[in-house]
Amino acid sequence: MAVSERLSIDEHLARVRAGLDRVGPQEAYAAAADGALLVDIRYAELRERDGLIPGALVIERNELEWRLDPVGSHRVPQATDHDLRIVVVCNEGYASSLAAASLHRLGLHRVTDLIGGFQAWRAAGLPVSAP
Repeated sequence: MAVSERLSIDEHLARVRAGLDRVGPQEAYAAAADGALLVDIRYAELRERDGLIPGALVIERNELEWRLDPVGSHRVPQATDHDLRIVVVCNEGYASSLAAASLHRLGLHRVTDLIGGFQAWRAAGLPVSAP
């Protein structure tokens, strides 16, 4: 595969984010209350250190596409169809943008991510439970 263009990660991230309808902590909380699936992709050490968002589905980043593809053989039961509203949460809102873009490429067109990640959620005073 030939490289057609070279981008820095910052340029790539800016392009990815331009295609997402990113949400803040309060919007993510409201989306979850309306049935959206919050998906925490932080690795175990961060979850153990900082806690969990109650009700969020934990899927580490390296398994994300496998678990959320509605037609995949390794999907989680919550991955019911391509119209599912999903908010991806990482620690600070960087990896989640890239993860959401990857899920878009699988046809999950209502996926977005949380601006500022788990740290923004916690700073907003939203519920956090012990790991």
